[in-house]
Amino acid sequence: MSIEGKVVAITGASSGIGRATAKLLAGRGARVVLGARRESMLQALEDEITAAGGAAAVRTIDVRNRGDLEALVATATDVFGRLDVIVNCAGIGPISRFDALKVEDWDAMIDVNLRGTLYGIAAALPVFQRQNSGHVVNVISTAGIAITPTMGVYAATKNAVRTATEALRQEAGPNLRVTEVSPGMISTDFIEGITDASAKQRIATLVNEIAIPPEAIARGIAYALEQPSDVDVGSVVIRPTAQA
Repeated sequence: MSIEGKVVAITGASSGIGRATAKLLAGRGARVVLGARRESMLQALEDEITAAGGAAAVRTIDVRNRGDLEALVATATDVFGRLDVIVNCAGIGPISRFDALKVEDWDAMIDVNLRGTLYGIAAALPVFQRQNSGHVVNVISTAGIAITPTMGVYAATKNAVRTATEALRQEAGPNLRVTEVSPGMISTDFIEGITDASAKQRIATLVNEIAIPPEAIARGIAYALEQPSDVDVGSVVIRPTAQA
């Protein structure tokens, strides 16, 4: 029941939940492989982790490109010799009403939230199969549990990942663990990607009123990882106590 020594690849690692997860796991002895688009932020995080005595490697990636996810996994095996966990955390949420017709935003959410997660799974599975062990963690959202206006496409992408995660769990066999983690209202830079002004203001107000820090989600991910190999934590929902 330990995270120490595990090699964990994390997408979306430069900020928010991904960054919090990387710091927490590295602090508990994991060797983390950090993937995201913002190279300078990744490098700063790597420096912070190594200065604290942790082990980290960096790979600049765009999860919309399958080859980038394969490169992230290759970095893990090249630098640390194996891959024990992939945390598919990269996600965007330019939410809006359907009649706003922000179709480009719909496409972007499908590409990052759904296709990017599938690419992460596809990159990690061959390594897990060779090792006869592994753990896939997909970060989803409570937006797919309680459907609300403006969240339609975002929730649809997250629920598509939820469906894929459950199917993967059932296919996985005795040596591959699969976990979905659904955060509620979290204090991250999520709102910066919202292009609809009214939706952005509404979410900003909620964040200010009830959001919890991304470290809360990181602790939930750590809980799933630290279980014995015969224990699979299938689903974790973490939300503010005040969230409806």
